[in-house]
Amino acid sequence: MERIHEMIVVEGKNDTHALKRAFDCDTIETSGSGLRQDVIESIRRAKERRGVIIFTDPDFPGQQIRHRIDQAVPGCSHAFLPKYQAVDTRRRKVGIEHASVEDLQRAVAGVKKALPESVKKEVPSWQELHEAGFLAGPGARKRRERLGELLHIGYTNGKQLVRRMEQFQVSREEFYDAVRIMEEEND
Repeated sequence: MERIHEMIVVEGKNDTHALKRAFDCDTIETSGSGLRQDVIESIRRAKERRGVIIFTDPDFPGQQIRHRIDQAVPGCSHAFLPKYQAVDTRRRKVGIEHASVEDLQRAVAGVKKALPESVKKEVPSWQELHEAGFLAGPGARKRRERLGELLHIGYTNGKQLVRRMEQFQVSREEFYDAVRIMEEEND
């Protein structure tokens, strides 16, 4: 079983149990969206000592938790799981605890590191994203979902897509490779 050096931040105990089926790892549990100050301090210490991977559920509360941690402890790595891989269809619940071992392993293998502004490279512009059909029009949401999977940056709405691509320094080449794959899938 692969050992993950970084601490993985998850929302709860069920997420920890799911990850321990896939990896030899240590987790920090946020216990939901409350995010107490002592949890933030634990994440800050873990980032300094071992590094941190934020791996929250692919739903609105999970995105809020991810954003709050990212604001309080910048520079963490991020693992993303597409929503359809985290759904318990019987109970209509979404969470990483419902994902398969293989999907969890792929998500952690695709970890993205948020880079500081000082090492900013040129990313696709708003205009390029718009022309490629990711910001508006029929199917834009579905296209953003698939783009997030291919680039391992998770789903975002149209307004946040440019920011997310800047945050993870997605190059034009990576972007156009993903667009090409999407076009091949639709042929």
